[in-house]
Amino acid sequence: MENNLQLKSIGKIGMDKKMLVGYIGVLFFMIGDGLEQGWLSPYLTEQGLTVQNVATLLSIYGLAVAFASWLSGVLAEIYGPRKMMICGLSLFVAGTLTFLIIGIPTGNLAVMIPTYALRGLGYPLFAYSFLVWITYYAPKERLGTAVGWFWVAFAGGLNMVGAYYSSFALPILGEMLTLWSALVFTTIGALFGILLCKPVIANDNSADKKSLKQILKGITIAFERPKVGLGGIVRMINTSGAYGLVVFLPAYMMSAGFTMAQWLQIYGALWASNVVFNLIWGAVADRIGWRETIMWIGGIGCAVFMASLYYVPHFFGANYLIMNLVAIGFGACLAAYVPLSALIPSLAPENRGAAMSILNLGAGLSSFAGPAIAGALIGGIGVVGVIWTYVCMHLISTVLMIFVKLPEKNAQESDQLDLAPEV
Repeated sequence: MENNLQLKSIGKIGMDKKMLVGYIGVLFFMIGDGLEQGWLSPYLTEQGLTVQNVATLLSIYGLAVAFASWLSGVLAEIYGPRKMMICGLSLFVAGTLTFLIIGIPTGNLAVMIPTYALRGLGYPLFAYSFLVWITYYAPKERLGTAVGWFWVAFAGGLNMVGAYYSSFALPILGEMLTLWSALVFTTIGALFGILLCKPVIANDNSADKKSLKQILKGITIAFERPKVGLGGIVRMINTSGAYGLVVFLPAYMMSAGFTMAQWLQIYGALWASNVVFNLIWGAVADRIGWRETIMWIGGIGCAVFMASLYYVPHFFGANYLIMNLVAIGFGACLAAYVPLSALIPSLAPENRGAAMSILNLGAGLSSFAGPAIAGALIGGIGVVGVIWTYVCMHLISTVLMIFVKLPEKNAQESDQLDLAPEV
């Protein structure tokens, strides 16, 4: 009865007090995880690592993120989100300690790679387990808004607040102390996210529930429910281009006449816009449709603005105002994929954790696929070729979403078409 009252208390902004506490926890945790994103690579090269060494370190980190992202959904469903959030915190702390105490001071890549990868295992288990909690806790009519708030907290901490914090902390604390301060943020996030969020998923302690078969459900569901698998591919496409841009776009912008400071401000505007529109599109999608928002605003919109990131400097030179508007537009359209986090688990309501595992795997793979595509193609087809590869990927995501429909809508269309064959 109390739980029902709490669900009914979710207001117009799409959350109640308990959800707000969890979102604050995710925000602080992701600040700690993302504060080194914009400067770790040049710092490590200054310490003696080659660019290739750093690329290897970050690539394996991306694979660790993808692996933990896949596991997070199904493990959260088996053991409960709170336990997996604790596990994520433990891995992050262990990886950070060994990376800072042994890895960086020795410059030994054989130590740095596994310890930084261990750190990468931590944040998906913490953040995405909380996302599973949201899909069970929030009422369906507010689920798009609820996951929108999650991505506000997630992206706000990882891509925006962490970067701005570093810009102030580095001149005062230096690189190593700034890295150590990550543990302060993750501890605060843990206090909010773990201690104050009550579980709502009934744990089943049977052997079958914890069996290898149940864990493998996080893969097999993509074949049992092909629409879930398509959703995972769309999620990978979602942020692949955004993560790949940092490989080559800064140099292209410099060649067009922008300064490094201007580029960083443009990049910051992209993610600031993304944070705001994560919430806006979540609420809009609850009204106009999850699938429609992803297809037309996400897929088509990202394709247009991705191309603009190349052609605006090409034709207009270092026009700071126009490039900021393009970056803001791209960040906004990037956020229109947010309803995937509501749509995909709704396609498998009896296995939401497994469905979220596929979605989270797509999210994790994007951090590997985007830079990998850029690295593999930039030498052969240049900046314009890589940009158009990302444009085509976003258009493909729009086509794929044609086939990702909720069961209720399928039933309605089937009635209208008088049992027309399925596509």
